[in-house]
Amino acid sequence: MKALVAAVAVWGRTAPSHSITAVMITDDQRTIVTGSQEGQICLWDLSSDLQISSKEILFGHTASVTCLAKARE
Repeated sequence: MKALVAAVAVWGRTAPSHSITAVMITDDQRTIVTGSQEGQICLWDLSSDLQISSKEILFGHTASVTCLAKARE
C-alpha cells in the first residue's frame, strides 16, 4: 500500500499571484484546472450551482504553463 504524502503551502495575507494562461475542465465537469504565467497549476472545485472554490495549488514549473491536456489511463 502506498502512503499518501500531503504538502501544504503557507503564505501571508494574500495568495501568490496566478495570471491564468491556460484553462481546462475535467470530463465530469467538477474540477477546473488553470495554468499560470508564474508556473503554477491550480485545481478548483466546481459545484452543481456553479460555485468555484480553490482545491490545490501545485508549484514546480520554472516557466509559464501555456497548455493543459487530459491524460488517459
